[in-house]
Amino acid sequence: MSKIRLGVNIDHVATVRNARGENYPSPLRAALFAQKSGADSVTIHLREDRRHINDTDLKEIKSKLKIPFNLEIAATNEMLKIALKRKPPFICIVPEKRQEITTEGGLNLNFKKNFLKKIINKLKKNKSRISLFVEPNLNDIKESKNLNADCVEIHTGKFCNLVNKNKNHKNELKRIKTAVTLGNKLGLEVHAGHGLTYKSAKILAKISGIKEFNIGHFLIGESIFVGLSKTIKNFRKIVK
Repeated sequence: MSKIRLGVNIDHVATVRNARGENYPSPLRAALFAQKSGADSVTIHLREDRRHINDTDLKEIKSKLKIPFNLEIAATNEMLKIALKRKPPFICIVPEKRQEITTEGGLNLNFKKNFLKKIINKLKKNKSRISLFVEPNLNDIKESKNLNADCVEIHTGKFCNLVNKNKNHKNELKRIKTAVTLGNKLGLEVHAGHGLTYKSAKILAKISGIKEFNIGHFLIGESIFVGLSKTIKNFRKIVK
């Protein structure tokens, strides 16, 4: 059985830094600390408005990090140009809305489909592994395969919200399981991310076929109280 990978999203270290316009806390330092603490990859989302990670962070992390980094980008010409230049080993294409606080759902794979396919093919030729951030529905999984993606990252936000509120999450869990099964059947590597806490990650880690978890906001928040290394190690135990 292959090891389940843990990706640590450090965007919100940059969020804290940017709140005061200082040069600390350092996203690079957080990335290197995550590497030292057992993360398999580091995720950063270079948003169009640069609200947390910025271009300098991307450059520094690319030059210093020894484990892979996963660059989340919107499907735009600007982001395509940056990704082709920086050549991240992993790329996840995500939807972006200017006013959203955080990513609100999966990609609309029927919007500018030809443009999205063009971006995917260019990035794959540039030797990046391409994942699409999608809802846990079967049409999106099938369409991701048609678009020539290597992976899908299932948006787990709705499921996690139900778990956090102690509401019935059985139907949403079933949707995720069904999507994972189809993804594996089609030859897509399946990842999970968004809103994950210890409790929700522990439930999803029991699903056979999820190869990678990407966790950020809760992980960074928890580290304020118990430290980044301990939080990463706790998640490492959960997803193993």
